[in-house]
Amino acid sequence: MGKLSTHVLDTTQGKPAAGVHIELYLLDGAQRTLVTRAVTNADGRCGAPLLEGETMRAGRYELVFAAGDYFAAQGIDLPEPRFVDRVTIAFGIAAPDQNYHVPLVVTPWSYSTYRGS
Repeated sequence: MGKLSTHVLDTTQGKPAAGVHIELYLLDGAQRTLVTRAVTNADGRCGAPLLEGETMRAGRYELVFAAGDYFAAQGIDLPEPRFVDRVTIAFGIAAPDQNYHVPLVVTPWSYSTYRGS
């Protein structure tokens, strides 16, 4: 079986983003179900895969990153409302036997992602 993982890079400070709160949701039509919560470690990664084994299933998902709270905790002066606050990445898992890595590269003003391995 494959696994789902993520990590967060703070390109404002050029370092991994430690302490980012993450929520993973499974989407089924109009229904949105919380699957798990995690917090990034000193390397900007979660301590364990978000999905693996029997929990790694095909479907549509959302990862929600509390980026605005992270930057506020870093002491960065942010406007209210924040420009980048909760970053939601909607993605699909078509082949649960493969590894899906969904990183977030973020600043208070921009973000990007890609499918890693």
